[in-house]
Amino acid sequence: MTQTSENVTWLTQEAYNKLKDELAYLTGPARTEIAAKIAAAREEGDLRENGGYHAAKEEQGKQELRVRQLTQLLENAQVGEAPVSADGTVAPGMVVTIAFDGDEDDTLTFLLASREYASSDIETYSPQSPLGSGVTGHKVGEDAEYELPNGKKASVRILKAEPYPG
Repeated sequence: MTQTSENVTWLTQEAYNKLKDELAYLTGPARTEIAAKIAAAREEGDLRENGGYHAAKEEQGKQELRVRQLTQLLENAQVGEAPVSADGTVAPGMVVTIAFDGDEDDTLTFLLASREYASSDIETYSPQSPLGSGVTGHKVGEDAEYELPNGKKASVRILKAEPYPG
């Protein structure tokens, strides 16, 4: 799964099905469960000092936020493989290796994709992150600049850009 600048999210069929299943659970059984927790906590009495009630309401808010995120993500989803650059240009859906400040020994390899695609196998950077947006569109061998949280600029060299094997 990767995101492009046109707000299209490319998903593999497996990722799409997984997110669709999560949405179905959150809008079905999970809503029923949280409603039951809230009702049970309400019956305990004074809501102002009812920790169980407030925790359940907070959990409900987090669930509803995730429902909105998933709904938007799936509405903009394109199932299939993301377009991949054959000329070594960095784009979402690629595994990128960079060297910091031209130091070939100080490297980082990451997947350029949205956070829903993150796995424990490889570090994932969003195309909208400072580093992700800084390297997107650059070719292997080129230098790219991005802004650090402290406002300073950092420079990296693109060493490799290959399609994510999935």
